[in-house]
Amino acid sequence: MTERPLRLLTAALALAVLLAPTSAAAQLPPDTQIDVAEAGAATASAGSGRRVSGETFHDALRSGGNGPEMVVIPAGGFRMGCVSGVRCGDGELPVHQVTIPQAFAVSKHEVTFAQWEACVSAGGCSHRPDDEGWGRGNRPVVNVSWDDAQQYVSWLSSQTEAEYRLLSESEWEYAARAGTSTAYSWGNEIGSGRANCSGCGSRWDWEGTAPVGSFGANGLGLHDMHGNVVEWVQDCWNGSYRGAPSDGSAWQSGDCSRRVLRGSSWYGYPRFLRSANRNRYTAGNRFRNNGIRVARTLTP
Repeated sequence: MTERPLRLLTAALALAVLLAPTSAAAQLPPDTQIDVAEAGAATASAGSGRRVSGETFHDALRSGGNGPEMVVIPAGGFRMGCVSGVRCGDGELPVHQVTIPQAFAVSKHEVTFAQWEACVSAGGCSHRPDDEGWGRGNRPVVNVSWDDAQQYVSWLSSQTEAEYRLLSESEWEYAARAGTSTAYSWGNEIGSGRANCSGCGSRWDWEGTAPVGSFGANGLGLHDMHGNVVEWVQDCWNGSYRGAPSDGSAWQSGDCSRRVLRGSSWYGYPRFLRSANRNRYTAGNRFRNNGIRVARTLTP
């Protein structure tokens, strides 16, 4: 068996283990687990091949090199909001059902300085952000606004002839939960050494960002969904989920001068790292905690 089919088979088997009836995720209430059967096939086409849920891939850039490493996330349904009942905020309510209608891809890590600088060097991004003295390279990019992020995803799309974008808020929570209904993807307690935050028990707590991938991945193969940098998503800010989309799309009405951020950061307390926690910031403002993660649309 050649390397590529073997890699695809390995990814498919890994996802099957995650979703099997004996797995922890499968023992959750049906409305909180990722339901691949409901979603249809666990594959989506991308370019000339077929992408399997759990597969990782890079798209080549026309200017040279590769884009971010992407992970295929299966379609499915989940309950969005403070389903854990742990330290709920008004903005996390009401809990509501969301269906993600088709598979999509999410960057395995937060976008790094090296990846952002490729965009600057190619003329696709106009802003070269400060690293606050924490280092560049494989550190997550910070000091970028939502407007800056739009330049980056537009550049990725033009470089790859694929549709790159920010995640919708519901896609972000779906990917962060990875089939769980607990406060964090690993349980209801922050524990120690699982993430980078103020009180997470890591070497970077309160000091600044950690290199991407310094902590273990969640059940869908994504790193740093909790902590490190808070991540811009596409949605306009709304103070509750009343009237929120239920189809996985971004909420494009409300206060669109402010946009949603998710996941909290190295500076946030553990309660702000919960999968349900929400934040917002003015779309044009830059801050040392704020970074991005990207999504890629896959053809069904």
